[in-house]
This record gives sequence, structure tokens and C-alpha cells, in this order.
Amino acid sequence: MSAAAPTALIADDEPLLRDCLQRSLADVWPALTVVAQARNGREAVELFEQHRPDIVFLDVHMPGLNGMDAARQIARQAHIVFVTAYQDYALQAFDRGAIDYLVKPLEDLRLAETVERLKARLSVASPAAAPVALEAVIEELARRMARPVVPPAAAQEAGGLASDTGPLQWIRASVGSTLKLIPVDEILFLRSDEKYTLVATMDGEALIRTPIRELIERLDPQRFVQVHRSVVVNLHAISHVTRGPNETADLHLKARPEVLPVSRSYLHLFRQM
Repeated sequence: MSAAAPTALIADDEPLLRDCLQRSLADVWPALTVVAQARNGREAVELFEQHRPDIVFLDVHMPGLNGMDAARQIARQAHIVFVTAYQDYALQAFDRGAIDYLVKPLEDLRLAETVERLKARLSVASPAAAPVALEAVIEELARRMARPVVPPAAAQEAGGLASDTGPLQWIRASVGSTLKLIPVDEILFLRSDEKYTLVATMDGEALIRTPIRELIERLDPQRFVQVHRSVVVNLHAISHVTRGPNETADLHLKARPEVLPVSRSYLHLFRQM
């Protein structure tokens, strides 16, 4: 364990979740350096051996080598924080072992509490500085993972449409125990990966489980257009467009720093801009 500035590794097969956690950590723990992101358990172990971070944020469910298998190899060498979408089936095992965990979508208060405990454990003056022995907890979690799991209501409500029919007016996003209703007019853009869609507004971001293909069917086509297979943008949010190589372009926004890609298939939408 290093007595210098703390370091961390984030392992999750969902890119939006990795990026969201890294941004949230930067807000609540500026001194923490995220040295790498891993897409699966095998990569997590490899990157851990390479960087030797103090903390590993480890998704329980990942393809190939899952989070439990990776935890077995990392245990006692770093402080592990498990990340899961399924709070109910894991909660007892986590609490009984005094292990930190985060539930998707991430909740700011829970993350802040976890960070405070990690800071105490990393303190050289603290008797809790050594990583917790995880073996018994890992084995119990592995047994629970082998059973069929029905996602809890919070996970099912992690994203959805506020009505089943008609033009979309609101998007429902669950953040921990809080249900957010985001007015469609406030949305600047949507960006998806395999499992989640990121909803970006001037005030922040939320993750939902509704695929972009379902959202675009319910959005006003005069305002929202698809510009890439994984990106939908509010036309009112665009500042300017710059041409890229190979008949592509980049969209620059008025209120956020992101630059959004326009693929060749959608470039015709901006030829007059």
C-alpha cells in the first residue's frame, strides 16, 4: 500500500458506467487517481498487476472472468469495492463482511460514504489500513450469483419512459432511491452503449436502461435527430459543426464540452449548417 496519493482501478464491462464512476470519484475525491479502466475480470487482474492500485472498484457481473474470480486473485492486495445492479441478493453478504459496495445506477450519498471509509482504511494511522480479508464473502457471493436473480424494482426503474404511448415528455431515471423525472426539453443529447443510455442535460447526467432505438421513436423529429448509431442530439443544443475525415463531422454543443460524432450516414442532416 502506498502512503502517497491514493490510486484506483475501475473494472466494469459497461463503458458509460466506468466513465460515470470516474467522473463521480473526481468530484468527491479529487486526490484519488484512477490509473486504469478494465472491461472484464481478466483485464482487471492484468491491470492490477501492472499498476498495483490501492483500491479496485469491481463490477460483480462481467463476461469471461467475472468479478468474483477477479476478486479472488486481488483479495488482500487492495481495498475492493464491489459494484452491482442487484442490491437485494448481495446486500447481506456485503454487510456481514463489512465490505463496501455500490449499487447501479450510482448514488452520490452512497459513494461519498464509501469514499470516507476508504480514506480511513488508507490512513497509515488507522488499524483498518490493511485490506479486509474477503475470501469468505467472495465465496458466499459466488454461491448467490449461481442462483437465478430477478432484478429488484430499483434496477428495473433505472431508466424508462414516463408514459407508454404518445409523444415523449419526460424520461424517468432512478438514481439510488431517488426517482428523477427529466423533461425532454432539457435533454441535450443521448449516448448509448450495450446496456445503458446516458441522458445529458445542462444540470448533469443520468443513466437509463431504455435503448436509443426506442427513445428516438418517441422523440420529436423536428428537435431530436440521430447522428450516430449510439448518439441522438437535440438540434437546439448545437453550437456548430466541423467537418472531419472520410465524410464525417463533429458536433459542438452550446452548454457542454463534449464533442459528438456524426457518422457518414447522418452527415446529410448538416450539409446546410
